[in-house]
Amino acid sequence: MNKDKKIHGIDISKNVFDVYSEASGHCQFNNDEKGFKITLK
Repeated sequence: MNKDKKIHGIDISKNVFDVYSEASGHCQFNNDEKGFKITLK
């Protein structure tokens, strides 16, 4: 069983959403289709 866990924090508001991970730190994206596509890459 793989015991490695990756934890991400996500805060979504009307205009932007913030994503935090231990690997990449804090990132902010527009809360629209383009912002979500960038996040899923």
